[in-house]
Amino acid sequence: MSIQRDLRLLKIYAVVMTLLVGTLSVAAFRQAAQKTRFTEIDVERINVVEPDGKLRMVISNRPRSIGPIYKGKPFGYPGGTRPGIIFFNDEGTENGGLTFTGRVREDGGYASSVGMSFDQFNQDETLTLRYSDENGRKTTGITIAERDNRDIYDLIMQRDSINKLADSASRTAALQRLLGPRNGVPLRATRVYLGRDPSKSAVLNLSDPSGRPRLRLRVDSLGNASLEFLDENGAVTAKLPNP
Repeated sequence: MSIQRDLRLLKIYAVVMTLLVGTLSVAAFRQAAQKTRFTEIDVERINVVEPDGKLRMVISNRPRSIGPIYKGKPFGYPGGTRPGIIFFNDEGTENGGLTFTGRVREDGGYASSVGMSFDQFNQDETLTLRYSDENGRKTTGITIAERDNRDIYDLIMQRDSINKLADSASRTAALQRLLGPRNGVPLRATRVYLGRDPSKSAVLNLSDPSGRPRLRLRVDSLGNASLEFLDENGAVTAKLPNP
């Protein structure tokens, strides 16, 4: 009887210890999974997500880069073209990013670009900081734009549907109605541009709601400064200093 009692106690002890060790092991694994430190890591893509799985940020190389996302749904065009960082809002819709390229082409020329953009809600770029260099033809600047409030997902879906029309004349007319100005206001209009243009001039352009430059402050490549007032057709109506 004593031996049987001792065996039962030993079995109970073994079960308890097994459960205890298992519980501690799971807890230790969870703790390790919550925070891991790396000295160096090579990775092709990192997805930063919210607890519900919505994307918040994607860091990736070119092949694994993500295409446009609207409330968690891909649209517009596939990924694979935008190495860098893409940001997403609370609803899982893309709302800006940082992208960069640069290479020597087969013909010996080169092209390089870096751009950081911030998107209007459920629309496209409204504030950008961009550098572009095409064989020495460089532009570097900040652009502030106004955009129509139409939902970008609906616009792209309508555009893609129109592009399926077999008749080219009907397709062109429908695209112009969809993407053209409404009540004289374009889908996108640059309002402010501050930067360095291809002529090596430092410029500040202020434009009207239709995107037409109306005031231009310029210092050219020789250091000459000017201030120009323009009409809606782009003609200079006044200039300082006077020519």
